[in-house]
Amino acid sequence: MDPVLAFALQLSPRGSRTLLRALHAQLRAAILDGRLRPGQRLPSSRALAQAYGISRNTAVAAYDLLLSEGYLRARRASGVHVAELPAAAAPSGATRPAALARRHLSPQARDAQETDAVASGGVFRLGVPELDGLPFEIWRRLGARALRQFARTSADYAPAQGREVLRQAIAQHVAFARAVACRADDVVVTSGAQQAFDLLARTLVTPGRTRVAVEEPGYPPLRAAFAAAGAQLVPVCVDAEGLCVAALPPDVRVICVTPSHQFPLGCAMSAARRAELLGFARRRDAVVIEDDYDGEFRYADRPLDALQTLDGGERVFYVGTFSKSLFPGLRIGYVVAPAWARAALVAARRTADSHGDVLAQDTLAAFIAEGHLARHVRRMQAVYAQRRDAVLHGVQRHFSGVLEPLPSLAGLHLAFASLPEAPLPSWLTRVEPGPGGVATLRRFRTSRGGRAGLVLGLGAAELVAVGPALASLRQAWTAG
Repeated sequence: MDPVLAFALQLSPRGSRTLLRALHAQLRAAILDGRLRPGQRLPSSRALAQAYGISRNTAVAAYDLLLSEGYLRARRASGVHVAELPAAAAPSGATRPAALARRHLSPQARDAQETDAVASGGVFRLGVPELDGLPFEIWRRLGARALRQFARTSADYAPAQGREVLRQAIAQHVAFARAVACRADDVVVTSGAQQAFDLLARTLVTPGRTRVAVEEPGYPPLRAAFAAAGAQLVPVCVDAEGLCVAALPPDVRVICVTPSHQFPLGCAMSAARRAELLGFARRRDAVVIEDDYDGEFRYADRPLDALQTLDGGERVFYVGTFSKSLFPGLRIGYVVAPAWARAALVAARRTADSHGDVLAQDTLAAFIAEGHLARHVRRMQAVYAQRRDAVLHGVQRHFSGVLEPLPSLAGLHLAFASLPEAPLPSWLTRVEPGPGGVATLRRFRTSRGGRAGLVLGLGAAELVAVGPALASLRQAWTAG
């Protein structure tokens, strides 16, 4: 039988308790968005029931609900028709959502809507680790143990600061991996690094007054968090030694940096530049947010001491996450915070979402304490090192005389800048992803200045796919 409506209905199986609710909701939505126009006659309840394989009682009940809500009108001897809706209920055209957004959303909220996820698609996707190598069987076993232990205790709210067992494990982990001197009490557990940025912005920013220095180019989600809190963002250039401290305005109160593996350029902040930055912060009474972006994976040399270590925990907030060393879906990050700011951060976390996933925190704590995280990072570092070499060799083969690699000895991405004499395709200077979803350097700048180039992720770049993907990218480059 042909459908009696001009659009499809997605209904639950006959006899389902949700069938009436689904039918009512979809007819109501069709009236509101104009697919069913005012004055239009609806099929009879019998015809509707036969066409969609439902009982007539269900069809009658759906019509009765819509009649009682004013969406339908019954006319004697002519059936049921769509009612004329008041202006507040009826759609007012394609421009209405944009007008409502302009009227009701703050400027910071409107700007945040335009900040896309940093990860791009394809072989060279950013911010995504290799998932096939994860020891899920170990994770499943530890998770089952955590659940058994949780079942024997009170299922109460967890501390907003994070489970103590996890904070202890994190303190031990960062002391071993990054020489960060801290205790469990110094750690505030968050739902990933992004919530850490959000909490820091809300506790350190006075809207409209606080000036916050951010790297240019830099990490868009961090900029978005501070912009949403009302900060005055001050982009500061980055060179081969990291953030240019000499370019910092004297009145900045918060300085955001990625010193271990700058995002997106990949350089490490030099020892001299680190000392210069901390000296500036002390003289100008500023604080530093140290984002240790994918710094766990290093391919040469001993890592330089973290800013938090050099500072002694006085004015540096150290932000870390397990999204790269394990998997993004875990959504656990942390802040190692100075004592004077810890209570405010915990209060902000309590306001934001009370606390995190207890079972995930306990499972992660055991995973770290039993040495599984350290072993996994060592194993994946060898995998990523091979992919890094393959990308470097592939770019040399396909883009010789066109792109040059920017120095980088850590992390899960590589940046390549265009050579001055090389002709550039039009897509390379745009914010939008290029062919195959590759990210352009322009994506991470707030202005149009600076060299053009590409940022290629290593986490999802399987060895067999690197060569063909780069060959395809070269063809797209030539085509312009």
